[in-house]
Amino acid sequence: MQNIWTKTLRKGEKWSGIIKRGRLVRLTALGEGANLSALFYNAHDHTERYNMPDTLKAQHTFHLTTGNILMTDNGRAMISIVADSLGWHDTISGYTTRELTDKKYGESLYQKVRNDWFRCGQENFTIELVRNGMDARDLTAPVNFFSKITSDENGNMDFIKGYCPYGATVTLRTEMDTLFILSNTPAPVDPSTDYPSVPVRCEVLPAVPVTPLDPCVLSCPENQRAFENTWEMETLS
Repeated sequence: MQNIWTKTLRKGEKWSGIIKRGRLVRLTALGEGANLSALFYNAHDHTERYNMPDTLKAQHTFHLTTGNILMTDNGRAMISIVADSLGWHDTISGYTTRELTDKKYGESLYQKVRNDWFRCGQENFTIELVRNGMDARDLTAPVNFFSKITSDENGNMDFIKGYCPYGATVTLRTEMDTLFILSNTPAPVDPSTDYPSVPVRCEVLPAVPVTPLDPCVLSCPENQRAFENTWEMETLS
């Protein structure tokens, strides 16, 4: 299958762009311990975006993997996970801030170290939101691909070290035209005091048309309704 587009996000890098409906987006960790934070918005109506609470509640899950979908706050299927070599991607820990980054890794200034300064997810996301006609008020919960974070009975989050090996992949399928905002910055609960520097490769490929018998559609009744909502809106547009 021939790639439509490929980009590698290196340490601290960010990217945003629209990926059309009916595409596969394959993410590959080019080292151990990768983390790629991602936000998702309807490309034509930014007020509709990935909704973490509805996504998890509807699918009775705490994390995302093959067969799961990312739902919007309008109850529509936005993205499906069609392949996953890991089995767990974090949905709850959020993104790094400037205060957290400076405290954990040490203060770094672009004026002193140039492109080696330690970027944070909040700043990366905000810059890309502004570039796409939004602002910091449009920040929402991200998905942290390649990270596994569990919770104990008291609600304390535990980062699983060594979870992501070199070459780990997860493949997404776009169910609507989607604005992707990506930030190759650390998971906020990663206890390491060394700023991670693991590149992640992003590839866009064509996808076969989705049918009502698709595994992501049939994963649960809530998924089927979300797909039907998406298909209905696409038919009317």
